[in-house]
Amino acid sequence: QVQLVESGGGLVQPGGSLRLSCASSGFTTFSIYAMSWYRQAPGKERELVAAMGSVASLTNYADSVKGRFTISRDNTRNMVYLQMNSLKPEETAVYYCNARYQTQLIKHDYWGQGTQVTVSS
Repeated sequence: QVQLVESGGGLVQPGGSLRLSCASSGFTTFSIYAMSWYRQAPGKERELVAAMGSVASLTNYADSVKGRFTISRDNTRNMVYLQMNSLKPEETAVYYCNARYQTQLIKHDYWGQGTQVTVSS
């Protein structure tokens, strides 16, 4: 039922930009889910890159990407985006879209399969 599909990854030169998209389907009420982007480089743990809350749409970013990355969501189209500027080689990773519903009692995560971002000359 619920599906997240990332797109927009690819090869980009250092200093370049990419815009990742996450298309969702199967959500009864997409707007109640917090959305986020994670990334995982080879040999590294998956880390949070950017997140946007549900109702208030508050955002938070990893310190390393503040000022360069922007997360946004379109609840009408059930889409989430990550604009990435001034990309660095060390940001080469698989980028994953995440949807989370959380209460005091439970936490439920949905994950996409990821899209590869390679920053290289």
